[in-house]
Amino acid sequence: MKRLLVLTMLSALTCVVPPAAMAGVNVDISISLPPPVVFSAPPEVVVIPGTYVYAVPDMDADIFFYNGWWWRLWDGRWYRSHYYDSDWVYYRRIPSFYTWVPPGWRNDYREHRWQGRQWNYRRIPPQQVQRNWRNWEKNRHWEKQQTWGVQGMRPQARPQPQRPQQTRPQPQTVRPQPREAQPQRMQPQQQQHIQQQQHIQQQQHIQQQQHIQQQQHMQQQQHMQQQQHMQQQQHMQQQQHMQQQRVQPQQQQQHMQQPQRREAPQQPGPRQENPGRGADERNERR
Repeated sequence: MKRLLVLTMLSALTCVVPPAAMAGVNVDISISLPPPVVFSAPPEVVVIPGTYVYAVPDMDADIFFYNGWWWRLWDGRWYRSHYYDSDWVYYRRIPSFYTWVPPGWRNDYREHRWQGRQWNYRRIPPQQVQRNWRNWEKNRHWEKQQTWGVQGMRPQARPQPQRPQQTRPQPQTVRPQPREAQPQRMQPQQQQHIQQQQHIQQQQHIQQQQHIQQQQHMQQQQHMQQQQHMQQQQHMQQQQHMQQQRVQPQQQQQHMQQPQRREAPQQPGPRQENPGRGADERNERR
């Protein structure tokens, strides 16, 4: 009986308290990845005037290409990948190039106008951008191609290299170094948009921290409830065991005090005479 009780207690402990709860509280909160974007064909891009940022214009998702990476803004967070449709990885900061992208660039794209000027943009296949983006930026390709297709837009002048002053004139050849295209000055709308993005990221970080704390509190409460339930089970089993120990001697004593019943012998009943036989005897006597 005792062996059965011990086995029952061990099985109850195994079922009620899982090993993870006994070992400790582990919380694993991961940042969700953006849903996949299905493209019927490789998405063509356009270059944002005044920059070397390439944007996918014909869809609602914010997808850009810059500096050899595909960038995606989703749910207030940034992700990047070497592919435009998969393998997105969370990026903790706002990319630097995003300060050069005006908030209303899609409207300008639809209207073929950029800051009030005619914008004859060029649609570029993604393979061509991935293959040539470095040389285009190095050779200032879009300044030479009609200044990004915007009529009347003047590219910013390159600073001329200065010769060092020396006591004796010596022949020296100075080659101008390629320089990245200078971004245009941010407008108030751009600054407000960036501040909103930063505020959203801060709020999301706070919500994630609160969610982690709630998860930890819930798991601690569950652990405490499991321990209380285990103690109650142990107490109930101890009470049952004590009751069984009390009842067994009483049953044995009652069994010993009961007398054994003996069956009484059957006594013969009164003899019944045959009425017909008595009448015959009386007739003979007469």
